[in-house]
Amino acid sequence: YPCNWGSWEALMPLCTTVEEAQELLLPDHWMRKWFIAALQLELQENRKGLQAYASLVMDIPASAIGVVQMAVGHYNMREFDRAQSIFEDVYRADPYRLEGMDIYSNILYVKEASAKLSFLAHSAVLTDKYRPETCCIVGNYYSLKAQHEKAVVYFSRALRLNWRYLSAWTLMGHEYVEMKNPTAAIDAYRHAVDINPRDYRAWYGLGQTYEILQMPYYALYYYQRATRLRPKDPRMWCAMGQCYESDQLQMTVAAIRCYQRAVTWNDREGIALAKLAKLHRDSGNHKAAAHYYRLNLERLEKEGADTTESVEALLYLANFYKKNERYRDAEACCMRLLDFAGPAKQDAKALLREIHNIQ
Repeated sequence: YPCNWGSWEALMPLCTTVEEAQELLLPDHWMRKWFIAALQLELQENRKGLQAYASLVMDIPASAIGVVQMAVGHYNMREFDRAQSIFEDVYRADPYRLEGMDIYSNILYVKEASAKLSFLAHSAVLTDKYRPETCCIVGNYYSLKAQHEKAVVYFSRALRLNWRYLSAWTLMGHEYVEMKNPTAAIDAYRHAVDINPRDYRAWYGLGQTYEILQMPYYALYYYQRATRLRPKDPRMWCAMGQCYESDQLQMTVAAIRCYQRAVTWNDREGIALAKLAKLHRDSGNHKAAAHYYRLNLERLEKEGADTTESVEALLYLANFYKKNERYRDAEACCMRLLDFAGPAKQDAKALLREIHNIQ
């Protein structure tokens, strides 16, 4: 019976790649396309999954399942605005829908949209308060309000309704971390990876928890598992880099390689650039340090952020340019430093005097 979706779902954990699934002797049925698209999202091949679901939605325009899965794909790629827009369209079309709304609540949580999350939680409770999705949505609402004990109660309630509900185990692990209960957090994350070893969030959570416990070798193992599942996610590489540069490991070369990978995959938060600049500076590679300080400064300028990172970068570059007799560039950095208050301003004035005396 090709329309038995449960059978297709049972087949997913057995397929390690999409190519392997396509080689199987599966029924030549339209459900096969849905299976391949779902597997692509499961394996974090999100671009391909989005393209597949876009085609399927064109074939069955009345189906909301494909549209929701497209939103999940954008969510996996951290394109939260696009995912939120799709979920809002689905919710307007069917305000009593609960399937997939737990992912929507995750997006609202990340964006700290407390009013929308409150409305969604209230609506979900009125629709069916005994659904795991409802408990998860309410748990996210309490977590956003920093009421972590209440959040755990609702995530636990979701698991009593469905003990294989993956999101609840992972989110409950996050709550226990906030509550400074690493033992319970590890237990929750382990349940999540037992249910689905492809859940990179649980592996990442285990890495963070062991890092809090100052057990970097354990943390590194779990970060590596997460990175294998999400090799294009800069957060995974940054986490590994921070682990390598911990006091116990002090593996600077490995940390630099990890941060370089993060930069390659477009680290939006700019953690990798700042770390690379400092690591190269501390290791005496001043040319590389200046390169990364310059890149980080350009990023900060685009964001319009004047922070201590900007001051640090400008001060280092001013000194670097002065040593390399690039006095105009050094003077330009110093002039920008004069706009900041504190010791940096005095250092800039002293550097300007030295440059004028040399010239």
